[in-house]
Amino acid sequence: MEPVFDGHNDVLLRLWRTMRNGADPVAEFVKGTREGHIDGPRARAGGLVGGLCAIYIPSGDLILKEPDVNGHYYTPLAAPLDRAASLDIAMEKFAIALKLHEAGAWRICRSTADIRDAIGEGQFAAVIHMEGCEAIDRDLSALEVFHAAGLRSLGPVWSRHNAFGHGVPFAYPLSPDTGPGLTDLGFELVKACDRMGILIDLAHITEKGFWDVANTSTQPLVASHSNVHSLTAVARNLTDRQMDAIRERKGIVGLNYAVTMLRPDARDDANTGLDLMVRHIDYMVERMGIDCVGLGSDFDGATVPADIRDASGNQKLVAALKAAGYASEDLHKLCRENWLRVLANAWHEA
Repeated sequence: MEPVFDGHNDVLLRLWRTMRNGADPVAEFVKGTREGHIDGPRARAGGLVGGLCAIYIPSGDLILKEPDVNGHYYTPLAAPLDRAASLDIAMEKFAIALKLHEAGAWRICRSTADIRDAIGEGQFAAVIHMEGCEAIDRDLSALEVFHAAGLRSLGPVWSRHNAFGHGVPFAYPLSPDTGPGLTDLGFELVKACDRMGILIDLAHITEKGFWDVANTSTQPLVASHSNVHSLTAVARNLTDRQMDAIRERKGIVGLNYAVTMLRPDARDDANTGLDLMVRHIDYMVERMGIDCVGLGSDFDGATVPADIRDASGNQKLVAALKAAGYASEDLHKLCRENWLRVLANAWHEA
C-alpha cells in the first residue's frame, strides 16, 4: 500500500454538519460512517495517512446550475459572507479539529516533522487549512490567533469574493480569467502569510489573482485541488501558462478527484473512469515535471469517480498510475513527498 498525503479535503465540513445535527463528530470519525468520504477506518483502508483539512464557510445561496442543451453551465458567484458569522463557524470547525486531536483520532501537524511522526505512529496527519478568509479581520489579528492554534495553510478566496480577493465561478466552458485579483488587503494577507510561514493556496482564485500572488509571494505556487484547463475547460482548472509558473517556482498542483473537473464534458457524473484521472496527471507531469504534481482529492466536497468511492479507494488510483508506467519513486513523490517538500518550503523549514 502506497501511503497518501492529500492536498485538500472537506471532512471538517461534514463533521460540523454532524455536530449541528446533534451527533458526535469525534465518534463519527473514529468509528466510521457511510456518509461522505473520510473517516478513520476508511482512511486506513485506503492508505490515506493525512492531508490538508479545510475550514470552509458554506454559502447557503449557492445553487449549482444544470447544463443546457450544449452541456454548458454558469453558476453565479455566491454572495459575500458576513465576517462575524463566518468567524463563529470557523471557530466551531477548529474546535472539532482540536477535539479530534485531543481524542487521539488524528494529530494536528504544524511541521513536516509532525506529519512524518504521525504517519510513523499510525495517526492521521491533519494540517489545518482555511478555504476562503471570510473569518479573518482586516487588521489580520485573527490570522495571528489561528496560526497560533495550528493554521498552516489558506486560500485567500473560495469561489466568491471577499475582502481579500475575487474567486472564479463554477462554470463550463470558461477561462479562469474572470475578473480582478487581490484587493489591497489581499496583498497584505499574502505578505503576512509569507512572514508567518502559512502556505498560500490558489485553487479558487481568478487568474489575475494567481498572478498577483505570484508577483508578491516568495513561496512555491500551489493549487491544492485543481486540474488541467485544456482537458476540462472549467474556470477552476489551470491554464498551461499557470502550470508553467508553478513549475518555475517548484510548486505543486494536487489532482482534484471532482468529476466535473476531470471529464471533458465537465458533467457531475460519478461514472467517470480512472483513465481520466491518469490523463490529467500525465498532462501535468509532462508540463511541470514529476516533482510538481500531487493529489488533492476534494473528498467530502465533491462527487468523485464511483471506482474511488471514498478514501478507502485511494489505492485504486495508485494501481492505475502504476499500470500507466509510474515507477515506485514516482509514486512516492505523487502520493506524499512532493507535498511534504512544498510544505517544508512554505513553513520556512527549507
